[in-house]
Amino acid sequence: MSWNLYIKNFTAYLQLERSLSINSVEAYVRDVQKLEQFLQLMKRDKTPLEVTDVDIRDLLEYIQELEMSAYSQARIVSGIKAFYKYLEYEGTLDKDPSVLIEAPKLGRKLPDTLNFHEIEQLLDAIDMSKPEGQRNRAILEVLYSSGLRVSELVNLQLSSVMQDIGFLRVFGKGNKERLVPIGRDALKHMKIYVEEVRCHLDIKPGHEHIVFLNRRGAQLTRVMIFTIIKRLGEAIGLKKRISPHTFRHSFATHLIEGGADLRAVQDMLGHESITTTEIYTHLDRDYLKQVMQEFHPRA
Repeated sequence: MSWNLYIKNFTAYLQLERSLSINSVEAYVRDVQKLEQFLQLMKRDKTPLEVTDVDIRDLLEYIQELEMSAYSQARIVSGIKAFYKYLEYEGTLDKDPSVLIEAPKLGRKLPDTLNFHEIEQLLDAIDMSKPEGQRNRAILEVLYSSGLRVSELVNLQLSSVMQDIGFLRVFGKGNKERLVPIGRDALKHMKIYVEEVRCHLDIKPGHEHIVFLNRRGAQLTRVMIFTIIKRLGEAIGLKKRISPHTFRHSFATHLIEGGADLRAVQDMLGHESITTTEIYTHLDRDYLKQVMQEFHPRA
């Protein structure tokens, strides 16, 4: 029996016997589909009945690399456990492979992931009457829209912004190049900053090609990005400890929770394969853009 049929029967069970809401059912199904996607990526041709605890543990290791919060990881574990409890309940399965799998410990600390409402609150807190306000808005939009590391953001060059096709050329760890889709809002605010604010700066020699500059016309530092974000968090009374990396966590989490393909998120984040061999093919940019537009809240 194919994964689709097992998942279809699981869906019916959740709707009819457990009387769950549509949103809850869809969340459970997405969790199970993450396991199916992962097995396909790893070229493990298995039915749900052939899955082992090793497969599930490998999935957890993989999604940890995708910058997901502990809460989101726990959510996926919960969905997979529910699926296998269902198969056991139906008498289809002899041994539940998820029974010894533990979700990440959440503790009392809030996960360092922002929800969409908090993202919008931070954006709204920016003082757009000041020249640096437009710059800061563009910075936050880019961080959340493309999931860049702070080092990738401060080193972003004008020539790397491909406005016509909606992509950024990013140089990540090990100076490895990748193309990352960027949402319309982020592109719009970056264009306004470049054409209406940056152009009036007295740019220091050697910094002419850098997108984001300070008031003295020099490249922003990582510390300055941290400071901008920290102050905005304080301005809205946010209790979470946030940093530029929080936006990267949120980018990945929101895409994956929305149903985005694991391979696409991995490619956008610039992560290496979790195995020593290169088993992932490079995804074409049309597909990455489609994933971004379909699953990102601000695409």
